[in-house]
Amino acid sequence: MNRKKLHDNTHLTLDERKIIQAGIENAATKASISKTIGKDATTIAKEIRKHRELRPRNTFNRPVLCANHKTCSKKPCRSKCSDFVEPLCTRRDKSPGACNGCDSIKNCPMDKYFYHAEKAHKQYRTDLVDSREGFNLTSLERGRIADVLSPLLKQGQSVYQILSAHPEITQCEKTLYTYIESGVFKEFGINNFSLKEQVNRKHCKNKYKKRKEPVNYIGRKYEDYLCFRAENPDVLVLQMDTMYNRSQGPYLQTLLFEGTGFMVGFLHQEKSCENMADGIDRLQQRLGPVLFSRLCSLILTDRGSEFEKYQLFEQDTYGTSRLRMFFCDPMQSSQKPHVENNHNYVRDIIPNGYPMEILCQDDIDTMFSHINSTPRKVLGDRSPFEVFTFFHGEAVPAKMNIDKIARDDVILKPQLLFRKCHK
Repeated sequence: MNRKKLHDNTHLTLDERKIIQAGIENAATKASISKTIGKDATTIAKEIRKHRELRPRNTFNRPVLCANHKTCSKKPCRSKCSDFVEPLCTRRDKSPGACNGCDSIKNCPMDKYFYHAEKAHKQYRTDLVDSREGFNLTSLERGRIADVLSPLLKQGQSVYQILSAHPEITQCEKTLYTYIESGVFKEFGINNFSLKEQVNRKHCKNKYKKRKEPVNYIGRKYEDYLCFRAENPDVLVLQMDTMYNRSQGPYLQTLLFEGTGFMVGFLHQEKSCENMADGIDRLQQRLGPVLFSRLCSLILTDRGSEFEKYQLFEQDTYGTSRLRMFFCDPMQSSQKPHVENNHNYVRDIIPNGYPMEILCQDDIDTMFSHINSTPRKVLGDRSPFEVFTFFHGEAVPAKMNIDKIARDDVILKPQLLFRKCHK
């Protein structure tokens, strides 16, 4: 007796993804959705988990969200507390696995996941159609694989036989056949004639590089930022950028509090996401979790490579959501004009060509103390320091190592940090 075929084992189509989205909005289970489109329930679960979009919660009013908040005697709440428990949601964490159509979504304070059929299908097509050039292999990896393959192929072993004895080779059998027949290991004496079944294929160009996965800005574009601001007009905006005099570094991470012109910065030796996220960690340590959540819950920056790992910025070292991060459109620095214009004050003190490697973080704090004490016409002849302390108190700048400088003592020349001018 032939067993009835329950599933067609084909890829999900756009129409099927729309059915999945409709099922989520109607609070259907994954099992019922799978029966509707004739797929396995695990397929539906993997599809939702892979393509759902995270929308971190707004930490402005509740910086710490704990399941034991009502019964816990330890106040105020801290994410480092030994009794801290991340709250769970059956609809979000179990079935159907996304928040589409939830009746409590407007009042829900937790992180949310949304599944959009068209976005999911577009991402699926991007992953399916590989238009990148070269091989997903470094020259070092190529040499290591060739050292294993070359002597064993000469002994008459097959690729399958070699892979079964050498688990350190992570490529599959089909991939190795493609590499060999395309001439990847030709320099090591391995070609298609080394195989038992000889085939002829066109040799590709010898370009070996590890592929860089494209950054997914879905839900974090500038248009999404405008929608978020419209829904949360009271949330303060922190504009972020990077400055440097030499491509080898050091690098200055600048942060400006929109509305006041108040600016701080952190000096880094490397231009990486980890270093820039460390600057946010240091700012959070200086301010504390409650004050940081009130002042720094929303960041707008450009699409520089040093900011593309937005998870490092949005979550602290314990994996707790602490802010939302959005990106300007490509080549549109005018969308964050305040931090760009304020760089002119930094350039007055650190012109191009001056050696930033002789500076330390105390020098950077001193520089921004003078810049923040400079009166601005747009602020009604008040300085950013005065406006910032009016809204947030005089103790906050001190936490960030920023001091008020008397107007007559403000210096906006290189002599503030450099004893001798370097051209």
